[in-house]
Amino acid sequence: MRYLKLHVGDAALVYLDANQIDARRTTVYDGPIESILREDFGTLETTTRLYGQVWTSGPQVVIRYYEAHPPDGDKVPLCAVARLSRDQMRKLPESKPGMAILEGSVAAAYVVDAFR
Repeated sequence: MRYLKLHVGDAALVYLDANQIDARRTTVYDGPIESILREDFGTLETTTRLYGQVWTSGPQVVIRYYEAHPPDGDKVPLCAVARLSRDQMRKLPESKPGMAILEGSVAAAYVVDAFR
């Protein structure tokens, strides 16, 4: 993470799903996800793609990011999670098994030292 000039706890806003930017509600499914940075994040520029995995089985959605792909660069490893305060990653009641409906389309990606 030092290569990216990022430290544990650093955060940047992301569009959760590259295909649902600015959606009032975002639907995510268990499996891979592609998010987009809304702002610079260490040496990663705005519009960098973040690749990760989504889990929807609990009351809140869990998204872990493993890789970043800057617009003009090579893919680099990343260890970050999507978070929002006030239960905003909580699934809406109409969510079905294997998917989750969330209010809004933005979250914060936080650098972590390990996935828990």
